[in-house]
Amino acid sequence: MNVSGSGPANAGLLIFRARMDQTRYDYAIVGVGAAGLQLALKMISDDYFNEKSILLIDKDDKSANDRTWCFWEKGETKWDQLATHVWATGLFYNKQETISFDLNPYRYKMVRSAGFYAYAKAEIGKAGNVKWIKDDVENIDGQQIICPDCIYHANHIFDSRIPEEFYEKKDKYHSLIQHFKGWFIRTENPIFNPDTFTMMDYRLKWKDSTSFTYVLPLSSNTVLVEFTLFNDRLLPDEEYDSYLKEYIDTYLGIKNYTVEEVEQGLIPMSDYPFHKHHTKHVTKIGTAGGWVRPSSGYSFKNADRYSTMTVENIKDGRRPEKGIATSRYRTYDSIFLNVLATRNDLGEDIFTRLYTKPAIQSVFRFLDEESSLMEDFKVMFSLNRPQFWRAFFSTFWK
Repeated sequence: MNVSGSGPANAGLLIFRARMDQTRYDYAIVGVGAAGLQLALKMISDDYFNEKSILLIDKDDKSANDRTWCFWEKGETKWDQLATHVWATGLFYNKQETISFDLNPYRYKMVRSAGFYAYAKAEIGKAGNVKWIKDDVENIDGQQIICPDCIYHANHIFDSRIPEEFYEKKDKYHSLIQHFKGWFIRTENPIFNPDTFTMMDYRLKWKDSTSFTYVLPLSSNTVLVEFTLFNDRLLPDEEYDSYLKEYIDTYLGIKNYTVEEVEQGLIPMSDYPFHKHHTKHVTKIGTAGGWVRPSSGYSFKNADRYSTMTVENIKDGRRPEKGIATSRYRTYDSIFLNVLATRNDLGEDIFTRLYTKPAIQSVFRFLDEESSLMEDFKVMFSLNRPQFWRAFFSTFWK
């Protein structure tokens, strides 16, 4: 049995040329981004795993600020100690209106990856039963993890690599890409209100698409400005820069500033059935396990919640993925993606309705998969357009 990720198909040849790590680990985590590290942190904080050996493998040493995660939470939590900034109020812009919302009892939080990586490595370093290896995983075959020069064995493997089949077959599903480029800028004079962030600003768009700017003030003269698109094609790098420059000049009214840091990335948004790649000995996690809400791209808090569920499933003798990313919310996501995939120009109207019709707290509960059915209907009815109803009926009666 071969669980595809990347690398050669003939695992036997690799076994012949690679040395064997003689340890058989109880658990291995392949890829230690937000999902892998949060799962490792949950394991080492639970006494159940004290006598279990855990292997972490990643080709990167995880020290750079290569990610910025933002999410909402109620009150103070363990992540506040790592938060770069926290906001209590938000703004939404379209060409007709400006909408302000008080998040209470929620707060919107930013965690940068370098701080999270350092925290996770420090906690993992205190655990005597975890081994971290810097290596490039080429393939997984059964309970074997095959790297260029070594093969590792684990009773159960948690794999964050997106399967190749997703890229081969994603066009058969409703699939978009959330792609973005952001600049951390510093101004000479105090300009920004560090207590309020901009969730979405649709006043500047790429053609007639679902595209917007995201503004996160970190102080009165430092801010992250990010141009984001939900569509099916990437832009040339200079086009992201052009839109960032135009937004800063036209809508922030800033002429003199310094770009101190740049971040760029993409997130697959698809109703592709990632869960079908789980096997007896391999559980997909992160994006590859359906841990990212395809309708929003938010992942950090999902990784926290799903890691907790995974640990509880293991302790109770259930398959690790039981109950994860297979709920009614995935049906809602499929409907949402169906609409944006066929009518990407409707993004501004859809998100305007989402942020003006229900209370923002109801939207957060809905996106956190904590809402009641009645709240779900209120959110869905707020998006009342013919395209949604056609997508709804095509999803349930296809």
